[in-house]
Amino acid sequence: MKFVTFNNGVKMPILGFGVYQIEDLKECQRCVEDAISVGYRSIDTAQAYFNEEAVGAAIKSAIKGGVKREDLFITTKLWISHMNEKDAFKAFDTQLKKLGLDYLDLYLIHQPFGDVYGAWRAMSKLYKEGKIRAIGVSNFYPDRIVDFCLNNEVIPAINQIETHPFLQQHEAQKILNEYKIATQSWASFAEGRNDMFKNPTLSKIGAKYNKTVAQVILRWLIQRDIVVIPKTTRKARMEENFDVFDFTLDSSDMATIRAMDTNKSLFLSHQDPEAVKWLINAHKGKL
Repeated sequence: MKFVTFNNGVKMPILGFGVYQIEDLKECQRCVEDAISVGYRSIDTAQAYFNEEAVGAAIKSAIKGGVKREDLFITTKLWISHMNEKDAFKAFDTQLKKLGLDYLDLYLIHQPFGDVYGAWRAMSKLYKEGKIRAIGVSNFYPDRIVDFCLNNEVIPAINQIETHPFLQQHEAQKILNEYKIATQSWASFAEGRNDMFKNPTLSKIGAKYNKTVAQVILRWLIQRDIVVIPKTTRKARMEENFDVFDFTLDSSDMATIRAMDTNKSLFLSHQDPEAVKWLINAHKGKL
């Protein structure tokens, strides 16, 4: 496994397993147990995924089976409805109990809305108390990152943003690198949009190495030092996604993939007023 080292010295596996949209708790627990059995040690969940209990149950099972807690890297995120200093403390305690943990490896601000500065003060305090090993953000665009870094004592360890061959985030990563903030990809496969898994360019590169399109994408991101957390409910796919450390894309392959960048989101813009309204109202009354 390759690791990325945060600006505070904490190391995170560059390849992890995500559980977004696996809301059935039994299925989610089974998926995380399968992922850990395959070799994944980094698990990414969130308050807004409604499956922290299932992740916690899988972690408990893994530890009972001999996996050491210190070998696991667990991430969860704070949702907008709790995005203030007072509620952030309460949310963290609830989330930690759901996960059945004594500490968290990484805690993220999920969306750049609400009182993110108040929430960050709470998260910074929890971090300094040793209840969280690292804190970071998600979906922060370069302008928000710069503002955030210049106005906070604790700099985010990581920023989780939409990153895939059609939205490659080179400029965003450049800014993050300036502040020694790691880049993490969500929707690495763009959830299959634009017929991603049948893309002729990626298929041709895959054939060169006897690898699938998914493996090519993950390898491309890993070679850019971008943390990846692909999600699947199929153990065979988990194994496939994990098998990306035995080949290296050459410079021509990297250049070919770079040419695919449209620099446009396939999901939503966090600068779109309607998208902001939708996100803020998405889980009202549910969390």
